[in-house]
Amino acid sequence: MKAKYGFFTLTFLVIANMIGAGVFTTSGFALADLGSPHVVILAWIVGGVIAVSGAVSYGMLSRLMPESGGEYLFLTQAAHPLLGFIAGWVSILAGFSGAIALAAVALESYVLPSAARPEWLPANCLAAVAVILAGWLHGLQPRLGAITQNLAVIVKLILFAAILIFAGFQMAGNSTTLSVDGFSSNQALSPPGNLILAFAASLVWISLSYSGFNAAVYLAGEVHDAQRVIPRALVTGTVGVAIIYVLLNAVFVLGPSVAQVVGRPDIAVVAARELGGWWFEEMVRWTIVLCLTTSVLSMMMAAPRVYARMAQDGLLPGWLKLRGQSPALATIAQVVIAIVLLVLSDLQGLLSYLGLTLSLSAALSVACLLLPSMQRQWRLKVGPTAVTYYLVPLLYVLSTLICAAMLAYRSPAQILGSVVTFSIGAVAYLVSGRSGV
Repeated sequence: MKAKYGFFTLTFLVIANMIGAGVFTTSGFALADLGSPHVVILAWIVGGVIAVSGAVSYGMLSRLMPESGGEYLFLTQAAHPLLGFIAGWVSILAGFSGAIALAAVALESYVLPSAARPEWLPANCLAAVAVILAGWLHGLQPRLGAITQNLAVIVKLILFAAILIFAGFQMAGNSTTLSVDGFSSNQALSPPGNLILAFAASLVWISLSYSGFNAAVYLAGEVHDAQRVIPRALVTGTVGVAIIYVLLNAVFVLGPSVAQVVGRPDIAVVAARELGGWWFEEMVRWTIVLCLTTSVLSMMMAAPRVYARMAQDGLLPGWLKLRGQSPALATIAQVVIAIVLLVLSDLQGLLSYLGLTLSLSAALSVACLLLPSMQRQWRLKVGPTAVTYYLVPLLYVLSTLICAAMLAYRSPAQILGSVVTFSIGAVAYLVSGRSGV
């Protein structure tokens, strides 16, 4: 009998998937582009609104198709199997492999800052070791996965609360922490059009931190009363994370001297050092390490099972199927892909690639709600008075596409990785269809 997951487990799943590397790294890059801490905070608020609209939209999709599979299921059933396969491919490569690589690279930057790195130790070496260890540990105790995840989320929330409370008292007691005097930025002096383009590009990075709001839909087939529970879990988890993100990033960009954190990938640690000294810095650093380690482990547990499921459906080679207690060969494949990605790309490159690719895939899935066939199903199941059925999905799709278009205009090379990813997925679908793997 399949396990049945409830509201709290699914909400914690959403929170666990959303809180990863992005929230601890993105604002340094965004601050360099936007030139104003307050604009950076505004970008996180706007990103939160977009993410909540996405969560509501995915909740609508889960009400119409309360089965496991996520984007792969939605696009296959509502649009075309080719689009479903491409979405599954994107989920594997970007949603899991790229996200694992990003979390591992960020983990290394916090455990071993560049100033403390021995000259003989290559870059990304510790990140690769973390990925390999996560792969080795994967599947040893699969039944403890849900319990471990719930406990980890509770610990994260307690630590975040402690950090925010202490930082709040420090900032309230020192009005100078809110000053940005002496900070200069080319972006701050740029024409409004350039600022708008930079804002859109930052939203693409920020969208990566908010990705994961759809995590609960992957377990829809194992949830009692999924049509009611999953939408609630998606929205509750996403709103909670959005609040945490806005408060954390207010601390990161308003607490320290702005010149100390602009363009820094370790902005969270630098801000903590400015606010509370070495002990607060260490507290924040190891909180981040815990979050990132848990992120790598949880994704490494989930990702190979996506490989195995697609192999079971005949869309990937048969040797990736689940055999015994865990998909060992699929886990090895996941480790290899993640290491290749972390070696070939830097942190900022991964942020742009993942944010854009995952946002486009999610927007494509949400756009299914606007299809006439889906509209008819919604009217039959919910009724014709549900105005949010049109407005909320449209908000998410248009916001995502506008940001992607502006990013492509400002930096055409950034969209190349997404185009290549989608194209390879389409070719792989055609090949698998002909070969019958």
